[in-house]
Amino acid sequence: MNMTRIGNRNAIRGVVLTLACGLMLSGGVVISPGVKTEVNGRINKRNVDTITIRDASDMEVTVLLTNDTAIKSNKKGLGVFRRGKNFEATSLMRGLMVTVEGMGNAEGQLAANEIRFNEADLKEVMTVHSRVQPVEDEQKRLSGKLDETGKVATGAKESADAAHGRIDSVNDRITGLDDFVVSQSTSVYFPLNKYTLSASDKKMLDDLATKALAMKGYVIEVAGFADSTGNADKNLELSQRRADAVVQYLALTHSIPPRRIVTPIGYGDLHSQDGKTPEAQSRDRRVDAKILVNRGQA
Repeated sequence: MNMTRIGNRNAIRGVVLTLACGLMLSGGVVISPGVKTEVNGRINKRNVDTITIRDASDMEVTVLLTNDTAIKSNKKGLGVFRRGKNFEATSLMRGLMVTVEGMGNAEGQLAANEIRFNEADLKEVMTVHSRVQPVEDEQKRLSGKLDETGKVATGAKESADAAHGRIDSVNDRITGLDDFVVSQSTSVYFPLNKYTLSASDKKMLDDLATKALAMKGYVIEVAGFADSTGNADKNLELSQRRADAVVQYLALTHSIPPRRIVTPIGYGDLHSQDGKTPEAQSRDRRVDAKILVNRGQA
């Protein structure tokens, strides 16, 4: 009985979405201007000021993010105390299941008034991404070295295939920013167990922000790391705090819109190895910040 009701509800939502659409093109939905619409689906792609949502029917809707878009977790609690937690646009991670309410604009996009998601889903997507991304990075590194041995290359490919298998099992929840290339990058380094930015760190980020603001169609990717000393869980938390510190500085000091920053991820000590020298470990305690631009504008 409950399953029947759920199926009927989903069917009704599908009809409402269809009526709201002026046109459907090869799996893409165009929202009619001025029409209020609600879309449920998984974030399939992250662009500069938009995200692409794929629903259960494999239809894709382009969602426009603005400074007025409210981003919240689903409501919790009872009665008048039911409320959701506010989030920044950086939390809109590829693979996250969301509900979007908004109105169609002249470009056929859904201009989002409100976006909601489950906090547990966000944590799960962040965990999957933090485990898969290092494997993908290694695969890219190996692909550029034609003189690598077949054994190493095969091992990397098998690891990458296993990682992509996990991704496929959750409906392509993690995808790369394939339409973007790295234009500029910088790294800032931290003392042991610290996540505050030094004056020299801020100067480097000032230069990065100035370059980004002079570009069109940019996004900034931020990744935090830790060395292999200490507890792995603590290192994961510390690396995330480092990444968040960089994002906060860019947003508050240089007014970089949060929607222009790809979800900051702390990778803990996944890129570190035991037995490294103190100098090598100091290089592990860092945040990498990269300006990505659309291939067509690179």
